[in-house]
Amino acid sequence: MSTFTPAPGAAPVLRQVLAQASMETRLMLRNGEQLLLAVVIPVIVLIGGVLAADRVGLDLEATPVDVFTPGVLALAVMSTAFTSLAIATGFERRYGVIKRLGTSPLPRSGLLAGKVLALLLVEVLQVAVIAAVALALGWRPVPGADGSALGAVTGSVLAVVLGTAAFASLGLFVAGVLRAEATLAAANLVYLLLMAGGAVVLPASAYGGFGEVVGWLPSGALGGAMRDALIDGQVAWPALLVLAAWTVVGTVATARTFTWE
Repeated sequence: MSTFTPAPGAAPVLRQVLAQASMETRLMLRNGEQLLLAVVIPVIVLIGGVLAADRVGLDLEATPVDVFTPGVLALAVMSTAFTSLAIATGFERRYGVIKRLGTSPLPRSGLLAGKVLALLLVEVLQVAVIAAVALALGWRPVPGADGSALGAVTGSVLAVVLGTAAFASLGLFVAGVLRAEATLAAANLVYLLLMAGGAVVLPASAYGGFGEVVGWLPSGALGGAMRDALIDGQVAWPALLVLAAWTVVGTVATARTFTWE
């Protein structure tokens, strides 16, 4: 008769990361403020922008729904990867959650990987909801004459991934250097400023001479990359390089300043 011998030890790192990502995703979806930022506000911006575009007389390169849909998808990525992540992480630092997780078997790199994976899972939900609303409004994501379906898919996926990386690194930087209440205020303020004047919802050309400046912002680069992909069916390599550069800047700044308590 065999004797049971316990073998205590940590689970494989991949399993730990997946468990952390699952928990982070559930926490984000249960939070009313997070859902407001992630889904409700982008949908309102999409519907309001499409209905008001003709009345305002915006000079757009395509139909309003075709222009606003990529921009609102970019806005959704920004709201989740930057604002929601910064606020959640800021309060986790305040209540000691980050400090305790940092002493668990899950390595700190695994904790960050779990957070990023959770962001991507939430963004899949956002894309599904926003795309459904856009289709109901008449959106037809047909690549331009010089583009292709492959270019549209490749460009949009790269834009989402690099946009998530850029804004997540910046969000962690803000959460790591400010107190929780200051992070809440700063993250929401930056979100509103970029939504209004960061060329994320509307193309940089709508901002006149200022458009050359906002194109270098992570919001402008993400919005431009999404529009190039979903309107023209092309991969916007210059915009993607801007997002990659912001990712490097945010990552280095976070690594040097982030404190776990």
